[in-house]
Amino acid sequence: MSRPPAVRLDRLLANLGYGSRREVHALVRDRSIVLDGQPVVDAGAKVSLTADLPDRLTVRGAPLDPPAPLVLMMHKPEGVVCSHREPGRSIYELLPPRWRSRTPALSSIGRLDRDTTGLLLITDDGPFLHRVISPRSHAPKRYIATLRDPLRGDEAGLFASGELMLDGETHPLAPARLEVLEPRLARLIITEGRYHQVRRMFSAVGNQVLQLHRDRIGGLDLPPDLAPGAWRRMSREECESVLAQES
Repeated sequence: MSRPPAVRLDRLLANLGYGSRREVHALVRDRSIVLDGQPVVDAGAKVSLTADLPDRLTVRGAPLDPPAPLVLMMHKPEGVVCSHREPGRSIYELLPPRWRSRTPALSSIGRLDRDTTGLLLITDDGPFLHRVISPRSHAPKRYIATLRDPLRGDEAGLFASGELMLDGETHPLAPARLEVLEPRLARLIITEGRYHQVRRMFSAVGNQVLQLHRDRIGGLDLPPDLAPGAWRRMSREECESVLAQES
């Protein structure tokens, strides 16, 4: 079994957003960093990045934040954006403030627009992010759409045909699966992530999405006990389920 990597304590805490290396040295002088029950006296000491490190190391009396790689699931609420650059409140404001200073930075895996709610993944794990968003993964994403008008009845066939062309695009959409739940309520499963895709698909058939909610990515469901605005760390098994083809 290979040994876990080791890193200087001051570098680790600076990368986790606790402050500059100078500020981490000040925490050490103040005896605010405790490892295995003993105050750390050397900010340059190396620590092993074991899975139990957050249980063994505290900063100002609180457990260490999870080191990278970190994957989170969030129940994105309505009215927040997924970009650092868009105006308005962002999903990153729902996380601990110092996490905005983490290195590597946290990013959403794909985006949900301001008015769309539901399952959103956030990570600092670049390889995992690219595995999920790669066109080769074909990770299905499931949405519940509330519509302005009753469905006509031909939408499922058109969406499944692989021939639907969105306005302004040159390639048709991959086949998608539509299930009618009520006259104005539908479940849609897509395997692509084009800009505002679900809203544009219904617009292409003369309808309008009034509310949109994503409840599954791959084989991972949005937990029913995860409230809007809440988030939690994902297990390795949950991360692997994202890439499952079941839908």
